Parts: sequence; structure tokens; C-alpha cells
Amino acid sequence: MALFKKEKLYKVNGDLQEIASKFMQYLQMDGWKVQSKTEGDKVVIQAQKGGILRDIVAANRALTFLMEKTQDGIKVTVGVGKWIQNIAVTAIEALLLSELFLVVDVPEMLWNAHVEDKLLKELDNIVGIST
Repeated sequence: MALFKKEKLYKVNGDLQEIASKFMQYLQMDGWKVQSKTEGDKVVIQAQKGGILRDIVAANRALTFLMEKTQDGIKVTVGVGKWIQNIAVTAIEALLLSELFLVVDVPEMLWNAHVEDKLLKELDNIVGIST
């Protein structure tokens, strides 16, 4: 079992809300169930795909993206996290202090790596267009 998460820094001064919104639209158009929470310079996006993700991992798991506006640009951390009910009313500090990313086993980690790479490539395109 390993903690699986990736971090990426986009050295851009783009609008975090616009980038997050476009990324969520892409996810929804691709068949993902999406929820998000924004507070200050941080956005948490959770994406869950019925049928595939639920067959491979427990139904309460989701890909979790944490986007943060920093002095250096936009930092994105992505990994597997617990699907949080009513994320819209959950304080983002509680999310960040709790275990946002879960420990996963090797087969799940390999599948997640494939999906995350695909989604991060789309995020690359969105950030490039939004700057």
C-alpha cells in the first residue's frame, strides 16, 4: 500500500476560478460526477466516474484535485481521496487538515496513474488556453 499523489506547478498567472470551472466542465462532459469547494486561493475538486472507478475501488473514493494559487503560479495536487458528502458546505481547512489523499494498493495506483495522466494533460490544455 502506498500514498499516491502527484503535484504539478503551472508557472502562470491565470485565473484560478476560470481554470477550475473549465476543468470541471471537461470532467462533466467526460461523464464524471463532480463536486467542488472554493475558499480563498484554493479549490478542491472531486471527480468520481460510476462504473469504472466504482468497479476498481470502493464506491466512496474519488480522484481529488487541490488547486492552489501561489506566488509561483498554480499548484495542482491530485490523488485518490474519500468522496466527501456535501463538500460545498465543508470548510476547506477541514479538508486540508484531514486525510485528503488515501493510501491505495498497487493495481489501483496503476489505474489512477493512467487516468490522472489523461486528466492532467487536459488540464495542461485548459491552463494554456486560459493564460
